[in-house]
Amino acid sequence: MKKLISKITGDPQTRALKRLTKRVPQINELESKYKKMTDDQLRESIDVFHEKASKGADLDTLLPDVFAIVRETSKRILGQRHYDVQLIGGMALHAGTVAEMRTGEGKTLVATLPLVLNGLTDKGAHLVTVNDYLAQRDAGWNAGIYHFLGLSTGVIIPSGSFIYDPEYTNEEHEDDRFRHLKPCTRSEAYGAHITYGTNNEFGFDYLRDNMSKSKSQLRQRPLNYAIVDEVDSILIDEARTPLIISAPASESNDQYIVFSKAVKKLTPDDYELDEKRRSVAVNDQGIEKIEKLLKIDNIYDAQNVQSVYHLEQALKAELVFKKDKDYVVRDGEVVIVDEFTGRVMEGRRYSEGLHQAIEAKENVAVLQESMTLATISFQNYFRLYDKLSGMTGTANTEAEEFYTIYKLDVVVIPTNKPVIRDDHPDRIYKSEMAKFRAVAKDAKEKIEAGRAVLIGTVSVEKNELMSTLLTQEGIKHELLNAKNHEREAAIVEAAGKSGAVTLATNIAGRGTDIKLSDEVKEAGGLHVIGTERHESRRIDNQLRGRGGRQGDPGSTRFYVSADDDLMRIFGGDRVASLMSRTGLDDETPIENRVVSRALEGAQKKVENFHFDSRKDVVSYDDVMNRQRKAIYARRRLLLEQDDIHSEIDDLIKEEVSTLGDDIKSGVDTKDVIAEAKTIFPISPRQEKQLKESSDFSEVLLKIAHEDYAAREERFTPEIMRLVEREIYMSILDDLWMQHLENMDHMRQGIKWRSVGQRDPLVEYRREAKVLYESLLAALRTTVVKMLYRAEPRVQESDVLETALTRAAEQSSEGSADVDGAPSKTKQKRSARAEKTPSPVKPSTKAKKKTKKKQRQNRKKSRK
Repeated sequence: MKKLISKITGDPQTRALKRLTKRVPQINELESKYKKMTDDQLRESIDVFHEKASKGADLDTLLPDVFAIVRETSKRILGQRHYDVQLIGGMALHAGTVAEMRTGEGKTLVATLPLVLNGLTDKGAHLVTVNDYLAQRDAGWNAGIYHFLGLSTGVIIPSGSFIYDPEYTNEEHEDDRFRHLKPCTRSEAYGAHITYGTNNEFGFDYLRDNMSKSKSQLRQRPLNYAIVDEVDSILIDEARTPLIISAPASESNDQYIVFSKAVKKLTPDDYELDEKRRSVAVNDQGIEKIEKLLKIDNIYDAQNVQSVYHLEQALKAELVFKKDKDYVVRDGEVVIVDEFTGRVMEGRRYSEGLHQAIEAKENVAVLQESMTLATISFQNYFRLYDKLSGMTGTANTEAEEFYTIYKLDVVVIPTNKPVIRDDHPDRIYKSEMAKFRAVAKDAKEKIEAGRAVLIGTVSVEKNELMSTLLTQEGIKHELLNAKNHEREAAIVEAAGKSGAVTLATNIAGRGTDIKLSDEVKEAGGLHVIGTERHESRRIDNQLRGRGGRQGDPGSTRFYVSADDDLMRIFGGDRVASLMSRTGLDDETPIENRVVSRALEGAQKKVENFHFDSRKDVVSYDDVMNRQRKAIYARRRLLLEQDDIHSEIDDLIKEEVSTLGDDIKSGVDTKDVIAEAKTIFPISPRQEKQLKESSDFSEVLLKIAHEDYAAREERFTPEIMRLVEREIYMSILDDLWMQHLENMDHMRQGIKWRSVGQRDPLVEYRREAKVLYESLLAALRTTVVKMLYRAEPRVQESDVLETALTRAAEQSSEGSADVDGAPSKTKQKRSARAEKTPSPVKPSTKAKKKTKKKQRQNRKKSRK
């Protein structure tokens, strides 16, 4: 069918290239116009297009002029003029496709074209690379072009963030491309017109932004346009591993144990247990006992949100959930029992910390040494961009995956010059040491002929083993791997000289441009040796692509042994047996196309397996992604709005409505009122009104609003707005983190559903929806409950200042502990908006009087 469609409509690749090639003459015709201009005139020209783009002009109409200006600027700044095929590559990237460009075709320079065009919108254009070195190198190299055109350049790497400043010089860097990168804040780097960075840091900063406690801590702006360099590596090879921010939760685990011990000391007079509704609520007497046991002044203080959680879950675990009925303890683990089938539910865990509370109750390991604070897959992060594109030397073999997951088409860009590299067939040896000796011999022959040699290994271990062998053979060489990658620039710079031998891991497989000396070119160019086949053909092709760049001569050969992982797993024993039967010794290789094709077949199998794995990851993460977007949107609203009272009022109305619905569905009014009392402060008089009312919801809402209005009058509206935000965000973060853990545990055990002829993905979607609805219900109830019990505390200060000013400062300076909760060092609660108490040290009598008043206030708030 595909062949038939192609015959009727033409090859999609050919059509795409024709469409892009048509615009090249347009750009070339403008070359003479901009070539005549002075530097100032060229800058004035780009300023005109900058203004148009920033006002929303169609970028496609600006493309010919902008590309022509960038090409002219590149000639003046870098001494490099974009080839016509590079213009085609730039247009493909601007169109939001994956451009496959053979290694050596200048992808780094190609990217300047669409980056400038999209950077002119002032919305930000990102260039995503695979490592720190490439991010800094490429940014430093191209920043001269951007600066000339009035565009700023930022850099994002794990060790810091930088902005290009030609006036700044870092003398520590030998490489001039790195010397003008000035340290700056994360938000400044993201605020640049064009930002280079690593895929991990872009993703982690997105997650960090969605854990921030104030607007001032935000790093990224809305994700506009991105070019992913080595797109197959980032969006395919690394896509199986999601980005996760986690932190030790040992303190939280200890708290489960502490509260488990505390609730064991309560008596039936300290709580109200409703076995029918499977709920339990501690009363005032019980609260005072818990506060005394744990030495807490007021457990309902806003800074003790975590303590309320632990208390409620410990009570449920102790009094509601029964061992060998609701769960069993097996091999030191708490395993849930399905109440309908009586079967254990492997991999499932109770939500909202209940499972941990039961583990503490049963004195087994509380399985939460670390807690997931935030997570996202690369697939879903990069799909957040309004426009996404990518470039690599090896993409067409993965065209199906690019379209299936990212809706990206692949366009193969023709080379500027014909490839004349000679790719020799594999040489296959019986043993690994024989193979390595043959590699050393081959390298020695080539350097004696005046050529340069690049030897690639699959691991640091093999890298160092090969280095030892080369040293024994008296072959001088440079070692390049993860242990000395800081010397990469210097090593690569010398790798194209006559007699140079560079021994490298995959670190040299991507983005490495080895410039050959004239002597080496005349001798036959760079000789690339692969010491082993990789799982992916693309990685092999990346290594091959280091030679024969831009029409240079060169050659490649892979050496394989029956001991190699790929051979061993996929038929290496048969190859070794074949060689033994033919009487070949260890030092004699075979060059057999059948064996080479078998190896490629094995690579295809591995690639297909990983493709299925990645599709599985994204299918499950898509479920999580919908929930993540909703929660992060809600959280961003809390950050950006100064007043969230309308959202709080909606929560109160929803909670009242839910209780009213219980009445309508036939639940006993007495039971509903008992539950309402655990959330809202209801006096005996108000309880009587509820019992006698014909409209339960209307009366309860009136009670709730009256009490909230009284709290606002007591603490001032300004203070309540701060408290609302603090409590809402804190509870949202805590519940979201617990939800992530629960989703992860459910995911681990969901595969077993296939045994019962049920689709695990369908089951996962169904249960994820139930968990998410539970999260929203718990969020609503807990926020409302805490707001009716929170006690903003009066702070003593060494300086006289209004409580409101101090509260505002604390709100803007708030930091976060590793678990995402407000930092205790900066978690000072706001005072009343009255005059701050005198800093004079209070007397003992005054202290006693204050404590008495605080106890009265706590009792009043609970009532």
